[in-house]
Amino acid sequence: MSHFAPIANWLSNDRKGYTLPRGLYVSDEAFAFDTQVMLKSVWLYACTVAHVKNPGDYFVFELADNSIIIVRGRDNEVRAFWNSCRHRGAKICLEQRGRAPRLMCPYHQWTYGLDGKLLAARSMAEDFDKADHGLAPVALENVGGLIFICLNDNPPPIDRVKADIADQIAMYDLEKLKVVVQDNYVEDANWKLVMENNRECYHCDVGHPELISVLGTTGFGKDAPADDYLKAKRAEWQALGIDRDLIEFPDGWWHRVARLALANGAVTQSIDGKLACQKLIGPFTKPETSSLSVWTQPNSWHHFCCDHVVTFSLTPIGPDKTMLRTSWLVHEDAVEGVDYDPDHLAALWRATNVQDGYFSMVNHQGIANDGYVQGPYAVEEKLVEDFKDFYVDRAKAALKVETI
Repeated sequence: MSHFAPIANWLSNDRKGYTLPRGLYVSDEAFAFDTQVMLKSVWLYACTVAHVKNPGDYFVFELADNSIIIVRGRDNEVRAFWNSCRHRGAKICLEQRGRAPRLMCPYHQWTYGLDGKLLAARSMAEDFDKADHGLAPVALENVGGLIFICLNDNPPPIDRVKADIADQIAMYDLEKLKVVVQDNYVEDANWKLVMENNRECYHCDVGHPELISVLGTTGFGKDAPADDYLKAKRAEWQALGIDRDLIEFPDGWWHRVARLALANGAVTQSIDGKLACQKLIGPFTKPETSSLSVWTQPNSWHHFCCDHVVTFSLTPIGPDKTMLRTSWLVHEDAVEGVDYDPDHLAALWRATNVQDGYFSMVNHQGIANDGYVQGPYAVEEKLVEDFKDFYVDRAKAALKVETI
């Protein structure tokens, strides 16, 4: 695979404690490598079970030219299939989300069950066997209600991630939530820069006044103060059975889970710190002043509050374009206009996403400049380096397989 030769060269110039070589951020070659090789070798967060809440609900996940249908079957199982008809390859689901009693190709109307089996194909030869022409499956894992897919025939292990995350998010019961707001926001930056920006709060004090008034900056790379308030909070969490030690990318794994005390009396991650939905979720019977945060490499982060959940996924759509998809979930019985206002629910992270989009854009523009040289990470940017190291490790491994 000689067309990936520049990738091997750039990866060999990675420096511990420093940003990546320029080509890995801005080149067409790196975009092709990331979307055709590296990102197909790892588990990617796609959506939640609430995005495909009922039988027939589907969600389309796209990575460059690859399109995958995630659909809930009549048996309530969530499955993933390549979004390509087994007749002449046409795309089947054209909308990003929808509901259908079966999956029908718009070209020649080949029709598939929600389990991927071919049900109808007109005018085929007598020896044609429908059983041999079902939709091609894609590896899928349900991680406590978060849906991950892998576009590789031999997915890497996910058991430790599944156990650690499910242990802490099961209480929020994502099956009993519904998606009430979804924003698809295109950032003018390489996907790795969008991820790096998410993995630090070095920029938060100046860059995110709304966010830090509710979240503070502890737990996002800054050391937590060992104060009486935090001790009291942990005692509360112990009483609720939700206290856990920090999980931070253990033993080369690709997940981080932390329960964080909210700041300034906030009871949730909303623009004013007040409840964003009056109907609480999971085990909560009264407002609780913490949130559970989950991060996975290489493309997601999530926040679980007592009244709602917000999830983020990103996928590259060009060397300098990234789709950031943000979804807000509330209790399935919550009523819009009574229990929650969608604009109030989404306001905090909408503001934050726009701010982050700006920072990622100016970062990308500066790296595209001939004057860019690899720069050192600050002490509190350790999580950025964790992401970069994950990328380099998986990129080298995927490149090695690709070139055998």
